[in-house]
Amino acid sequence: MNLLDLAPEQAAASLRSWLEARREPSYRIRQILPRLWNKPVRAWAEATDLPLTLRSELDATFPLPRLALDARQVSRDGTVKYLWRLEDGLAVESVLIPEGKRRTLCISSQVGCAFGCIFCATGTMGFQRNLACWEIACQVREVVLETGERPTNVVFMGMGEPLHNWEQVDRALTILNSPSGFGIGARHITVSTVGLLPGLSKLAARKEQFRLAISLHAATHQTRLALMPVERKYDLDRLMKALEVFERRVTFEYIVIRGRNDSPADAEALAALARPLKALVNLIPLHPGGAVPLPAAGAAEMAAFARRLRALGVSVSVRKSRGLDISAACGQLRVEVERARRVRTQEHGGVQQQLRVGLPE
Repeated sequence: MNLLDLAPEQAAASLRSWLEARREPSYRIRQILPRLWNKPVRAWAEATDLPLTLRSELDATFPLPRLALDARQVSRDGTVKYLWRLEDGLAVESVLIPEGKRRTLCISSQVGCAFGCIFCATGTMGFQRNLACWEIACQVREVVLETGERPTNVVFMGMGEPLHNWEQVDRALTILNSPSGFGIGARHITVSTVGLLPGLSKLAARKEQFRLAISLHAATHQTRLALMPVERKYDLDRLMKALEVFERRVTFEYIVIRGRNDSPADAEALAALARPLKALVNLIPLHPGGAVPLPAAGAAEMAAFARRLRALGVSVSVRKSRGLDISAACGQLRVEVERARRVRTQEHGGVQQQLRVGLPE
């Protein structure tokens, strides 16, 4: 049984039954359960507070699967990108963004993505498969094992559409938030979605105050349709109606594309959507890597667009590009590896990157 694929309460119940059948003392559960998430171990052999025989039997009954680290890149700004190889040979990326005391981990929920937003590199991969719950949550687990520190924030803004894989994401949210899991506060966990209405209603039904970010990127039907095929099925009108009953503050993510969605009329249309919801608009620079070359708005143009929105009564933030030199910035995650396994070390901007690149044939 893979305990890492269970919610903490389910994992505890399975362990408790197994320990009772072995006539182990009841306190063993308090020693074992934290080793899954709260104080994780790479293998049961590392849980040295347990008897050697018990560790061996745990290893035989409840082996701990791992994500294999195929590449680790460090940006000149301190951002770290991880390429995780999965058991079937596919791979996903996640990104650790340190900023002062804040350590944000951006995780993936699918291999590739089915929704084909034209500005997003992940969409060029197409959809390959959903990640299992343990593959989602173990992106956090592996970073904890590597760094010795728990992320302060987790965002589902990596590869894939989280609400397209709701069953597994739902359980992963519980692992991230539960005191018996990673114990990360719900308000420090953000789910980003293009606006899949069935998943939105399920996320809204959860009692925890998880944050919601909507990948909006256009404030009119025709403009959004040209950028995001999802607009055909879940258009802006239906999306806004669904958000009216979402009892939490929403963030609108908005990549600013010169000449496509940055006019004064676009600002007015965006403000008309944001004001009734008291939504925060997060303006994002366009980064290279999408399916279609698009003109990026410059810093001055983004600042002018932000001023227009604020003058229209909208709360605005402007996202700073992080990890751009290692293709780890927003919209850039895409697995590109050579088939021949190799190890190389290179100097980049004074920061050494150790890259182990390649997947098995």
